Amino acid sequence: MTRSRLPTAQNVPVYRADDVISTDGANSGDCLSFAAELHLDDVYKIRSGITPDLLSLQPLQDGSFQLADETLVGTAGARLHLDCTLTFMSPDGQISEGLLLVDVSDDGNAGDMFLLPLSAFSTKTEYRLVGIDTLNPTQKYAQVACVSFTRGTHITLATGAQCLIENLSIGDKVLTRDDGAQAIRWIGQSTVRAVGEFAPICVRAGTLNNINDLIISPDHRLFIYQRTDEVGAGRSELLVKARHLINGDTVVVRDGGYVDYFQLLFDSHQIIYAEGIAAESMLIDPRTKPVLPADLASALGDVIPGHSDLPHAGLDVNERLLNRPDAAELLRKSSAR
Repeated sequence: MTRSRLPTAQNVPVYRADDVISTDGANSGDCLSFAAELHLDDVYKIRSGITPDLLSLQPLQDGSFQLADETLVGTAGARLHLDCTLTFMSPDGQISEGLLLVDVSDDGNAGDMFLLPLSAFSTKTEYRLVGIDTLNPTQKYAQVACVSFTRGTHITLATGAQCLIENLSIGDKVLTRDDGAQAIRWIGQSTVRAVGEFAPICVRAGTLNNINDLIISPDHRLFIYQRTDEVGAGRSELLVKARHLINGDTVVVRDGGYVDYFQLLFDSHQIIYAEGIAAESMLIDPRTKPVLPADLASALGDVIPGHSDLPHAGLDVNERLLNRPDAAELLRKSSAR
């Protein structure tokens, strides 16, 4: 019987729908609402002075979502419905996207609503609603939830050779930390605007003993083996999200323009080597499965042997321990040979 556990909760920045107000159009004066109640060409603006709150989203095994106990907004334990993807256009023609999330009570009544910005939004800008997609919000969220490498990343093959990720093929054998040589089962690729939750994180050369810059998605977890416990985690093996190491110097957000993202899928969740840094491969769970092609997702079934992160369970470092400007340097020192 395959062991499994709930994927870890994910914290995402959201605006309360009550703070996103229509300033012109059929719904003028009303706040953001369900897709069925929205009208294209209406203009929306975020209330002045409002900043995003953190919503903690917990995926469930049946593919649905609920609010985790640690959420700062919404009702902990309530189901969360991904209602639609909204596309807005600013006066200068820039496109911004967001997911409309709805807090649903046990009796099926809608509670709080939230806008998860997938692109940067400003309280000083009016946005015209130009798209309402109710068919693919889970696929859009899956793109955010997937851990991804960027074009130009060197991956260590089973032979020890370095290969650019864009030159890899299905079946190529990659060196893994725990299971030796493992063949790639699927390679995902997408090109998105490098803004908001899609803006990649750059771990500059030398920061974690890497020769070249490593540029990855914000929630990509890096594996660190500490020889000394510099951050007070109480263990030697750590998984650290790239976004928790941002310090404006050696680990920075690279926003603007477009970014090519790649996902590497193996028969089980693996730790592989990218630019010499140990980093996780794609983990299939209820958040990420919708990004797979329909035929592959169907063939894999509901439970994928090996795609629990149980081998790495409990290794995630609490963000609080990394909330210091020298966190990356401490990890570099702790893992130095």
